[in-house]
Amino acid sequence: MAHLTELVGYLDQLLSPGDFADYGPNGLQVPGPERVEIVATGVSAHRELFEQAAATGAQLVIAHHGLFWDFHPRSLSPAMKERLRLLFDNNMGLAGYHLPLDAHPEVGNNALICEALGLERSEPFGEHRGRSIGFVGRSADGVPFDELRRRCVDVFGQEPFTWDSGPELVRSVGVVSGGAASSFVEAIAVGLDAFLTGEPAEHVMADARESGTHFIGAGHYATETLGVRRLGELLAERFGVE
Repeated sequence: MAHLTELVGYLDQLLSPGDFADYGPNGLQVPGPERVEIVATGVSAHRELFEQAAATGAQLVIAHHGLFWDFHPRSLSPAMKERLRLLFDNNMGLAGYHLPLDAHPEVGNNALICEALGLERSEPFGEHRGRSIGFVGRSADGVPFDELRRRCVDVFGQEPFTWDSGPELVRSVGVVSGGAASSFVEAIAVGLDAFLTGEPAEHVMADARESGTHFIGAGHYATETLGVRRLGELLAERFGVE
């Protein structure tokens, strides 16, 4: 058992959310019970996550995509009312960490993607709102593109969307999880062999073909499971929660 303020304080210190100009609040979004024995983690703060968390008896839910966003209306929709009702009725708290969890050099989505794909995490990459969110993953010997694609299937659990327009042997990959197709321009500008994100955009087909750079869209959700799962593992190791 651990205290809610202790758990959230540890995550705030680890991820330094105050350093990021994000699209919504990071940290504790909905207060819950002070005593926490079970923590549920998930990518997005949706009804299904809360239903499954409640079934486990969790007191705290940690999500990458929290409930509240600058682009949402300030009034509650029926869907938001139902999500909040599940949290209130089951006495569960919610914490969310967005860009800070993408960018962390050890437990963040992009660092963990590099590691999982067998790439050496190198320099920061993917400038966004004044901060680099991603990293360049490098392979000194190079990875055949077909092998890199196979590794993506193993890591993300699904076939990625690709434009295989780059070199046969890939030595450098810009990695920015989620919806970061706009960073493809930066990957091209610095001469990377490939770029990996979650979602494609209309312009990437021509950009990939005309620049000779691979584009990999591995799934917004799929590329953002690693970091929040790692947060749960850290809390279990450090505080003895389940």
